[in-house]
Amino acid sequence: MNESPKPDLTALPRSLGVFGGVLLTLSCVTPASSLFIVVPPLLQSQGSGAVLTLLIAAALSLGVGFCYAELGTLVPSAGGEYSIVGQLLGRLAGWLVFVISVVSLLVIPPIIALGAAGYLSSVVSLDPAVAGALVMALAVAVGVLDIKSNALITGIFLGIEVLAAALVSVLGFLHVRQPVSTLLHAVVPDGQGGTSPFTTGLLISGLAVALFTYNGFGTAVYLSEDLRDPRRTVARTVLWSLLAGVVLITVPVAAICLGVDSADQLAAGDLVAVVDSWAGSTVGTFVSLCIAAAILNAVIVMVLQNGRVLYASARDRTWPDPVNRVLGSLHPRWGSPWAATLAIGVPGIVLALAVPIDALLGFTGVVVAVIYLLLGCAALTARQARHRATPAWRMPLWPVVPLVTIGVLAYSLSQQSPRDLLITGAVLLVGIAYWFGYLRPRSATHWVLTLPADLAGRPAADPATAAHPAAGAAPATLPENL
Repeated sequence: MNESPKPDLTALPRSLGVFGGVLLTLSCVTPASSLFIVVPPLLQSQGSGAVLTLLIAAALSLGVGFCYAELGTLVPSAGGEYSIVGQLLGRLAGWLVFVISVVSLLVIPPIIALGAAGYLSSVVSLDPAVAGALVMALAVAVGVLDIKSNALITGIFLGIEVLAAALVSVLGFLHVRQPVSTLLHAVVPDGQGGTSPFTTGLLISGLAVALFTYNGFGTAVYLSEDLRDPRRTVARTVLWSLLAGVVLITVPVAAICLGVDSADQLAAGDLVAVVDSWAGSTVGTFVSLCIAAAILNAVIVMVLQNGRVLYASARDRTWPDPVNRVLGSLHPRWGSPWAATLAIGVPGIVLALAVPIDALLGFTGVVVAVIYLLLGCAALTARQARHRATPAWRMPLWPVVPLVTIGVLAYSLSQQSPRDLLITGAVLLVGIAYWFGYLRPRSATHWVLTLPADLAGRPAADPATAAHPAAGAAPATLPENL
């Protein structure tokens, strides 16, 4: 009797199509939680000008999306941005992207999770830290399951949050009280019952947060080792997810700005209260519960994505070998990077319970802008001779798109809070110390950027760099770019 072939336990199973990839990616964009958690501070500081800021951020995100789409098909690795930047701009640049990414990967899920308590309060009263920890724990439990189960679970939750965003849009447009001109000639609440002009400087200062609002469409590159035929499907997953996210966030924000009685309601930042004023507390409670579900959904996908980044770093031999072997292992039944998922998710539970990390929202916006800027730089080098023959989706208007993206992001970063820039700089300094103290002396065998075995075909830079990865796989080693 012939035995059925055993699954490959050294590589993530390719079981996702574009639709499943979009469901997971859009769940990480998490339109409803972005709308009700990230957008309110923007409305408080910018009033109806938030719509214009979001639209400009959407145009900028499209340029970034083009970069993700091209680079993600060129280097389809679960390592995501760090693999891409490391391959195209050099291993040190890739390492620094990994360092700031992994810190934000630890911080962002608990920040989002902490918002759950406020939206559950109409049903059950929970301490925000406890609610955040429970959301994190549920997300970690789901995150270690197989990718198809995650796609199904997140798809159901995504349907709930799309319903909430659609309901807010309909109610806002049915209760229009402000002229449409306020979206173009914005009014900004001054906190004293009056308004002030919406300036270019105010717009620029809000771009980092607006970019963070749409952040998540790049999750498709983290799923590139779960997607079938990633050379084709990664680009479509990125761009469809971005388009859907922009519509599901920007349209409700426009409806809110048109439907409020005055700028004071925007200054309060309580969007559930706005919904209550339109349709009563029952509908407001329903929307609140939808948002809580959206928060859980977003955290699930973030934990899932983050585990794959840590798994890829172990495969690239970033850590001491015993750590690499543990983090690079896959679950024998679910085919998921279970150890890496636990390693990146469990600290989030502790952070939600013990640390006031919601104060780091500005830092996460700076991190997103820095990573986007480096992706733009990588896109400028993506058509060098040695990459030109690689099958990949190619963006239109190259190199204009990455050049504009780099310029706008660089200016936006110059306008951010010195505190947030200093935190980012401190994280990078720690990363540089690890690089020179541990990785660089072991450069022949450690931090060797790889692709999974089924995308092999490019020669290794040096036989010494083809040392076995932590999980025992035989991935293709990418040529070094120093």
